[in-house]
Order: sequence, then C-alpha cells, then structure tokens
Amino acid sequence: MKRAVLLRFVVILLLALAVSGAFSYYFIGRNMLQHDMSAMLNTIHAVDYALDYEGDLQAQVEQLHAAAMDENSRITVIASDGTVAADSEIDQPDVMENHLEREEVQEAFRSGTGSDTRSSESVGKNMLYVAARSGNGNYVVRMAVPYTNLIDYILSIFPVLLLGTGISFAVSVVIAIRFSDTITTPLNEISAEMEKVRGEEPDFTFKKYKYKELNVISETTMKMAAEIRAHMDQLEKEKKIRQEFFSNASHELKTPITSVRGYAELLDQGFIQDEATKKDFYARILKETDNMTNLINDILMISRLEAKEAEVTFSTVRIGPLLSEIFESMEPIAADYQVMLHKECSPVAIEASAKQMRELIMNLVSNGIKYNHPGGNVWVEAWSENGKLYIRVKDDGCGIGREDQERIFERFYRVDKGRSKKIGGTGLGLSIVKHIVEYYGGSIRLESEPGKGSCFTIELPFRKRI
Repeated sequence: MKRAVLLRFVVILLLALAVSGAFSYYFIGRNMLQHDMSAMLNTIHAVDYALDYEGDLQAQVEQLHAAAMDENSRITVIASDGTVAADSEIDQPDVMENHLEREEVQEAFRSGTGSDTRSSESVGKNMLYVAARSGNGNYVVRMAVPYTNLIDYILSIFPVLLLGTGISFAVSVVIAIRFSDTITTPLNEISAEMEKVRGEEPDFTFKKYKYKELNVISETTMKMAAEIRAHMDQLEKEKKIRQEFFSNASHELKTPITSVRGYAELLDQGFIQDEATKKDFYARILKETDNMTNLINDILMISRLEAKEAEVTFSTVRIGPLLSEIFESMEPIAADYQVMLHKECSPVAIEASAKQMRELIMNLVSNGIKYNHPGGNVWVEAWSENGKLYIRVKDDGCGIGREDQERIFERFYRVDKGRSKKIGGTGLGLSIVKHIVEYYGGSIRLESEPGKGSCFTIELPFRKRI
C-alpha cells in the first residue's frame, strides 16, 4: 500500500511540477521580453537624444551603432512619410521600400511607441521591432534585434528552472515518503490489531493517531467488535434458552404422556374391573390430555408472538368490562385458595386483541392467586397516563427472590418447582405475558420481595407500533 500511495503521490507531484513549470517558463519569458523591450526603448530614446536631425542621419546612425551597440541590433530612422532616412545595416537607405505601413511605425506615430515581430525582408531574419516617435515628432526611431519567439527566453532560463524543479521534486519525494509512512504505519497497526478478531475473546488496543479518519476506523472497529461480542453472547444465551426450552418441553410432555399410556394400558389389558376406578382413570386421562393441549397451545402462542406471525384481530378493548369478566371467571379459583380479588379501573380502552389482553391479565391474576396464602389479596389497577395504558397486578403472597427475578419470564422457569407442579400450569404463563407486552411495543416491570408479595406493572401504548 505504501508503494501505491507513494507512486500516486509522485505522479501527482510530477504533474503539478510540469504544469507549474510550464506557467513559470511562460510568464518568466514574457517578463524577460517586456524587460528587453523596455531596454530597447531606453536605447531608442538615447539614440534620439544623440541625433542631430538637421545633419547627416545615416552617418550619425552608423557611428552610434559602431560605438555603443551590439552587432546583432539594428537602428532605423523613418520619416513621417514612411521613407527610411537612415539604417545601420543598409548603406543606401533611400532605396529601401516605404515603411509607413509597418505595424510598429504606425503605432509609434499614433501613440508614441510601438512593437512588432516578423521576418525582415532586408536581412532575412525574424526580428523584434520596437519603435518610438522622435523628440521633434517628424521621425520614428526603430530598433530591431533577432527574435524567434518566447522559446529563446525559455531556453535561456531552462537550466536554472530545471535545477530548481529537481531540488523541489527531491524534497517533495522525501516529504511524500514520510507522509505515506504516517498513513500506512497506523493502517498496518490497525490491521494487526484487527487480526485479533479471529480469537475467541479479542482485546483490541488502538493508539490515538493524529488523523481523525484513522481514529474513526479504530473506534468503529472497537464498536463493531463490542457489538459482535454482544451479539455472540446473545446468540449463545438464546441457544442455551432454546436447548432448555426443548429439554423442558420434552419433559413436560413426557410426564403426561407416560401417565396416559399407563392408564390406557391398564384399561386395555382388563386389570381394572371396578367401574368407579375406570371412570377415575378416564378422568385422569382427559385431565392429562387437557394439560398437554394447554401446553402445546401455549408453546404455539409464544412461537407466533416471537415470529410476529400471530393472527390478531384488533378492536377497541374496554379494560373495565374485561377485568369484570376475568374476575368473574377467576372467582371459583380464588375461593378455592381463599384469596380476595380487588380491582380499580379508570374508563380506559386500547386498540388491541381482546384475546391477548385477556390472556395477559388472566395469567398475572392467576399467578397472584395460586402463589398466595389463605386470606391473601390480589389487586388489579388500570389507568391512562401520558398517552399510555398502565396495568398493575399486585398480591401479598409468597413473593420472588432477587436471584429469580431476572429469569422469571423465561419459558418453563419455576421459582418453587415443587409447588408449581402441585398447583398445575404449564410454566409458560409469565413468558406469554412478556411476549404479548413486547408484541405491542410495551414494557413490564417487576417489584417483589420474598414473603411480601409481588407487583407487576405493565406499560402499553394505546396503538401498536407498526
């Protein structure tokens, strides 16, 4: 990666140097041309000052050129009518063609100075012409030097600029190498740390880098690792719960099936002759099949709620009448356990399944009755607050220890296994309650203390969140 980053950096650097060098050459060349033209104008003004326009101009021009000028330069004096009055390169200027149409001459007569580049017909070379109107206004003094184009100036400065570009390139490459190290070294360190993810318990240790983007990578990696670890823990927990569920389900089904099979074999083999005993066996078989049916129905309900596949018919469920109906059906059981039922309900209603609301409240009331003592009480309250429905089921029964409260909503989990078996039930009641509450996007809270009873508080939105 370092090589790729460095290569791309060098390519970009070369391109930048080439572009900047081209612009530098061009503008420096232009500046040098302007400087030369300015120097030529100064020379022209000096010649103009030295000339005596009343005397022999040709002789004066030749003398001045020989005394103070480079042999490659040329001085021409042009009259206002365009005739050549003197020329340093031509002995007989009167035979030269009229120069009035020359660009630099016209511009000089018009604005004072002028310039042009073209091939000279007289000397057969490309020349740079600079002209200025004389002090008396009747002549134009013109100076010419050989000139091809800006390449002449660029070539003259090329070695210096090439040396400067080379030094800049070398320094930039060194900086680029160090810069690439500041990127690739942290990435290699991060990559080495990320190799730990293959372990069972990866423990990442990232440095704090000066580039926040690299810190984002390390922070994101640690966050993802934590999420993966939490997800794996959740999967492991769910796997354990699932294994316990199948184990408990098979155990719960095996017991009544064994009983039914035993009673059926005794009846089938004719060992039981007494009619009263036969009826008792038939009653026990029916009871065990009812228990199995209830267990299977509860398991199916939990499965559908977990998969969000429960077929639900929504309607406006009035909680007050629903509580009255539940209390009426639970009165015989409460009487058997000598438990008093109490309710206090505001006139509230919720958009939900009446069957599910009945199942939810009835499971809690049933547990409050069965896990109570003679003379105990169960209170049910319902009210609305802050746009939500609250249902509280409280009892003064045996209560639940803190170590059991975290697992009370697990399937088949029983606090007092011996008593649970005695009072019946599938062990899925509170798990069903939790799944119904979660199905509606609500929450359930338990407060309990052994010997002082339990209090379940349910919070439900008035409409199920889709």
